[in-house]
Amino acid sequence: MTIFEEIAQTLQKGRAKLVAELVTKALESGEQAKDILEKGLLAGMNVIGEKFQKNEVFVPEVLIAARAMDAGVKVLKPHLVAEGVEPIGRVCIGTVEGDLHDIGKNLVRMMLEGKGIEVIDLGVDVSAERFVQTAIDENCGIICCSALLTTTMGVMKEVVEKAIEKGVRDKIKIMVGGAPITQSFCDSIGADVYTSDAASAADAAEAILKAGK
Repeated sequence: MTIFEEIAQTLQKGRAKLVAELVTKALESGEQAKDILEKGLLAGMNVIGEKFQKNEVFVPEVLIAARAMDAGVKVLKPHLVAEGVEPIGRVCIGTVEGDLHDIGKNLVRMMLEGKGIEVIDLGVDVSAERFVQTAIDENCGIICCSALLTTTMGVMKEVVEKAIEKGVRDKIKIMVGGAPITQSFCDSIGADVYTSDAASAADAAEAILKAGK
């Protein structure tokens, strides 16, 4: 088994401390930080994402694996910067104004990070103005909006309208998700992408950002 496979498998088991140790070991043996990230950490997280889509693992396993990935990334970060490794793109994410649910949002964030995407997490109760202004200020290619309440879904339409008002609708894709959201709702408000689960959201975001490069 290669050191990359070892990192990927240890990450899937959620063993954060051991992942950090293996990443350090790989660096000390001369492996490139970019290779450790892609062939070890992201490869392991991709497996978790695929298993999650197939209902072979559930939210707790995803959260534990994501923590293990974070432990590895912390060790790698200065080396990635030194090597000039760029994330594939940048996304801002949040739960819309009036809604304080964040488990779904956090899952999507972890899956996005598992694809090598830089994520700016705005938290919960985020206004349309804040979503769009953050995307402009931070040069985000995508805004990801989450809602769990039918009463807050309308804020997503405000996000689309705010992006039009600020003249950036053609530059920034808007993704929507959450329990009450459907494809027809996404179409009706003029958003770009709806997905029903976190792993699919990460796949869609990756495709959008790579296509925009």
